[in-house]
Amino acid sequence: QVQLVESGGGLVQPGGSLRLSCAASGSIFSINVMAWYRQAPGKERELVARISSGGSTNYADSVKGRFAISRDNAKNTVYLQMNSLKPEDTAVYYCRYIGGSSLSWGQGTQVTVSS
Repeated sequence: QVQLVESGGGLVQPGGSLRLSCAASGSIFSINVMAWYRQAPGKERELVARISSGGSTNYADSVKGRFAISRDNAKNTVYLQMNSLKPEDTAVYYCRYIGGSSLSWGQGTQVTVSS
């Protein structure tokens, strides 16, 4: 079982930046993929970005060039640096871990982009 705790959400003006963090604890498999998803009101949860334990990354087209995912394997933590934020980025952001036969979700952190 892997537990995930997200932090770093909040209210930011359009064009601003935020950095989300997700700390994993528990039985972490050395080969894993961690990802950020988001869910806006009335919409389905969607993949934002993911990163493997080897450092390979993928991004949704809507965030390419603005968001950057990274990880610190020594701290079992994944980050999402979000720049040039837009109102349409407003959502609850969730961290997800997949490793071995385990899949875990964090509790989510709210990101609101508004003037």
